[in-house]
Amino acid sequence: MNRYTALGIAVATFVAGGMLLPLINSAAAESQVERGKYLVNSSLCTDCHTPDYFFGKPDMDRYLGGSNVGFELPGLGTFYPPNLTPDPETGLGKWSTEEIVTALQTGKRPDGRELAPIMPWRAFSKLKHEDVTAIAAFLKSLPPVSHKVPGPFGPSEKPTEFVMKVVPPETAQNTAQN
Repeated sequence: MNRYTALGIAVATFVAGGMLLPLINSAAAESQVERGKYLVNSSLCTDCHTPDYFFGKPDMDRYLGGSNVGFELPGLGTFYPPNLTPDPETGLGKWSTEEIVTALQTGKRPDGRELAPIMPWRAFSKLKHEDVTAIAAFLKSLPPVSHKVPGPFGPSEKPTEFVMKVVPPETAQNTAQN
């Protein structure tokens, strides 16, 4: 092989590598988003975070856009599952990927508040970091939905939307109050 052939092969390899690298990175990002979608759907995030899901007719035009049904927890108040889309005003649009990961793994929001007790962040804390990062990537890939959920409401405040109550048996209520 002469030096011109070797140079041609080297240039072709360099150019092809330069063209393939963005495609490889794009495929990796695509697979990360697909992995996140799989985890979100298999973790049943849609159940709580999609409007009208609890009425048996989820509004898929507002997929993961926040619930219109809250959970009342005795002594704690009523919490509405928030908008998980990247809407900057009503959703996670201003949250970084790492802030989403931190919330899912520690139960702490960027503003320092704790997630509602009904949110199963303790289960998400057991996931591998790359899986929780994939969930964040998927959430950031969604179309933004402008939907501000009500609340949270303290125990003495009156909720403004539908509520599902968690009602403990009488014996548990007496135990919780003592």
